Amino acid sequence: MIRTQMEQIAVTNAMLPELPPGSFARIDEDPDSRFYVPVRLVTHIDENAIAALTEFYGSVLPRNGVVLDLMSSWVSHLPPDLPVAEAIGVGMNTEELAANPRLTQWFLQDLNLDTRLPLAEACCDAAMCCVSVQYLQKPVEIFSEIRRVLRPGAKFIVSFSNRCFPTKAVAIWRSLDISGHAALVRLYFARAGFSSIALHVLADGIHGDPLIAVSGCA
Repeated sequence: MIRTQMEQIAVTNAMLPELPPGSFARIDEDPDSRFYVPVRLVTHIDENAIAALTEFYGSVLPRNGVVLDLMSSWVSHLPPDLPVAEAIGVGMNTEELAANPRLTQWFLQDLNLDTRLPLAEACCDAAMCCVSVQYLQKPVEIFSEIRRVLRPGAKFIVSFSNRCFPTKAVAIWRSLDISGHAALVRLYFARAGFSSIALHVLADGIHGDPLIAVSGCA
């Protein structure tokens, strides 16, 4: 039986009982497919933060691997000299995904409606989610699904700044500062069964946008 959106969010709240009721509600509960119709060929962090993320990816992502870019857009911030066997994008806007030169394949999926990825178990060597985790209403389910499609020991890297579309960010995210965001994302990783969970300060925010990454191993 297909669960309703509210029933699915209730399941998420049960997986994270330490969070207050309504943690994954949003100001704008209209369908995400409507919100993401406009093409936004922009970046949501500044050049220094982008450079720091690209450098970090270069230091931790495997060469010639299959990488999954979750909640992707027109840029993936992969180092230009990092060869990949495949780069699979999952996003919400056709034109943005088609404009991404690093993606070898991509598909549209609203992860707040459907958490199951159409990918085989243990098919990816790494996964990334850049400045989008704040929009997930069922984060533990999504993180668990990412762990399913990763090969054993492969990394999932989640990066975030202090920017967001506030009407689409979940309530718990809006209520926390960036340190709280880091703790929250670490909790998502832990509940989804990841190991070797680590925090990485990629940009301290003193001279531009802050950027934090949390990583874990499948």
